[in-house]
Amino acid sequence: MSLTTSERVALARNTMGVAGAVAPSGWQGVPGTDGGPVAPRQDASARPRRGRRGARDLALGLVLPVALLALWQALSSAGVLDPARYSSPADLGVALVGAVESGRLWPNLGISVQRVFVGFAIGAALAVVVGLLVAMSRTADKLLSPLLSAVRAVPSLAWVSVLIIWFGIGEENKVGLIAIGAFFPVLATLVAGIRQVDVGLLEVAQAYGLSWRQRVSTVLLPSAAPSLLAGARLGLNQAWLFLVAAELLGATAGLGWQLQNAQRNGQIELVLVTIVLFALLGKLTDSVLAAVETRVLARLR
Repeated sequence: MSLTTSERVALARNTMGVAGAVAPSGWQGVPGTDGGPVAPRQDASARPRRGRRGARDLALGLVLPVALLALWQALSSAGVLDPARYSSPADLGVALVGAVESGRLWPNLGISVQRVFVGFAIGAALAVVVGLLVAMSRTADKLLSPLLSAVRAVPSLAWVSVLIIWFGIGEENKVGLIAIGAFFPVLATLVAGIRQVDVGLLEVAQAYGLSWRQRVSTVLLPSAAPSLLAGARLGLNQAWLFLVAAELLGATAGLGWQLQNAQRNGQIELVLVTIVLFALLGKLTDSVLAAVETRVLARLR
């Protein structure tokens, strides 16, 4: 009797789950009466405990920034810091309100966020494709790795000049630079994660007739998910760094352009406000991706 594709995938999962010695810690068989391992039930009180722990961690994380802001304001009010060179947190608040009321802040913020997300998506997608080739093919590894290592060493500002020559000062060069920044962290961690997958998993999957695409989707990517998600967070952080380089040259809008324009006009408060916005946006997007990472890994266990 021939088995359907879904039945072969389920059977391979169960076999690898029972194998124990070759099953990764993140692999879970299909629960039920077919002999596959049953995932442990989650305690109903776990979510409230996680919520309290998350609130406590957030409060602890805010202690140092709040303390530094209070010290900064105290030194400014006492005249220890020169107000002509070191604006106080209160001055930054006034500058932030002024930028919002002028109507310039939200368009600049929105276009920067859009550039980061589009560039990151393109860079991460290309990294997954290239990473699978490099990790699974010795020929592709020997062919691509030297070139990738050389390209990775090129500074971001050098890419800015090249991309402006190729694409002008439009969106293509900015998104392209961000994609380059996101590409290499995702590629490196994915390749490392795939190379750590137990060969026995692939042999069992192949024995049950799974195609190459099915082995990638049911064995390689789930097993390498921790490395891939960690690389995605690194790639997203790198995307924000490359955004600044992209918008400092050849941009007419965005937070990087706002930073440079404020510096030229001597608006130190707006410069610091923009830096704080970069920090907050980077932390916010990293926290969102960290939450996704936690949920995905919990489902794979």
